[in-house]
Amino acid sequence: MISRRNIRVKVMQTLYTLNTVESGQNISDPVKLLRKQIDSSRQLFIYLLYVLTEVARYSETDALKRASKNLPSQQDLNVNIKLSGNEFLWKILESASFKKAIEDDKPHLIEDTPFLIKKIYNELTETEEYQKYITAQSRDKKSEKDIILFIFTDLMLPSESFTGQIEEHFSNWDDDAEMMNQLMLNYLQKPASYNLQEMVSQEKWDFAKNLLITAQEKKEYALELIKPKLKNWDAERIAVLDMILMEMGVCELLYFETIPTKVTINEYIDLAKAYSTPQSGQFVNGLLDNIHKELASQDKIHKVNYKQKA
Repeated sequence: MISRRNIRVKVMQTLYTLNTVESGQNISDPVKLLRKQIDSSRQLFIYLLYVLTEVARYSETDALKRASKNLPSQQDLNVNIKLSGNEFLWKILESASFKKAIEDDKPHLIEDTPFLIKKIYNELTETEEYQKYITAQSRDKKSEKDIILFIFTDLMLPSESFTGQIEEHFSNWDDDAEMMNQLMLNYLQKPASYNLQEMVSQEKWDFAKNLLITAQEKKEYALELIKPKLKNWDAERIAVLDMILMEMGVCELLYFETIPTKVTINEYIDLAKAYSTPQSGQFVNGLLDNIHKELASQDKIHKVNYKQKA
C-alpha cells in the first residue's frame, strides 16, 4: 500500500532524526526507529479512515437522537439516512482488515473525535453535493464512491478544527499529510484489496531497511563523491535535508542495481522540491546528474534487469 516514494520519505525522516538528535542521546537501533516511523503513518491512516467512515454513518446516529427527543418535530422524525447505507461505505466497514485495524488501534478513544465527526457531518448536510446525493432515487457505484471521497477531500482535509485535532495527536501529520492524501485516494479505489495490517509489503520493507542501512554505512563515501561537486557551496551550510537526499540518491545509484538511474534521480528531485527549500530540486538534480555521469564514465554503475517502478 505504501509506495517506494513513501518509503524514501520515511527513510529520509529517520536519517534526519538521527542527524539532528541532541548530543548525549543515543539511538541504538535505527531500523527500529524506521519501523516506528512507518507504524506511526499506519496509525494515522487508520484514524483518518475511521473518521471518514463514521461521518458517513452518522446520519443513522443523528436520526436516532432526534427521534428520541421528548417532542420530536416532523423534521426530527424524517432524517434522511441514505448515506449510512452507502454501498461503497459498507465495503469498507465489512472488510476483515478494517475491523481488525479498528479493534487494534482503537481510534474512537482519541479525545474529541465524536465531536469532530458530528461537526463534519453537520457541515456535510449543508452542501449541494449531499443534497444531490440524498435526493437521487437510485444508487450507482460512482455516486456512492464520490460522496465518500467528497467527505475526505472537501470537508475533512480543509477543516482547521480537524487538522488541528490530528496535529495534536499525531506528531507526524506535517510530514505525512501529502502521503496520507495519496494513500486514501488509492485505498478508495479498491478498499477490499488492501490489507491494513500490512501497509508495507516484505519487499518494500526490505528496500526501506537496506536503504537506511546503506545510507548510514556508505555516508562517508557518498560525501567523498558529493563534496567536490559543491563548487562554491560550503557543505556545512547546505540544508540538512538536501545533504541527506543527495547521500540517499548516491547510495541508490551505486548499490541498488534493480532501480533505474533515471528513476532514482527523478525521485530525489521530487522529494527535495516537496520537503526542502524551493531551490532544492534544481540543486539536487544538478548534483546527482553530475555524479551519475562521473560514475557511469568510470563504469561504477551496474544495473540488472528490472521492472520500471519507484
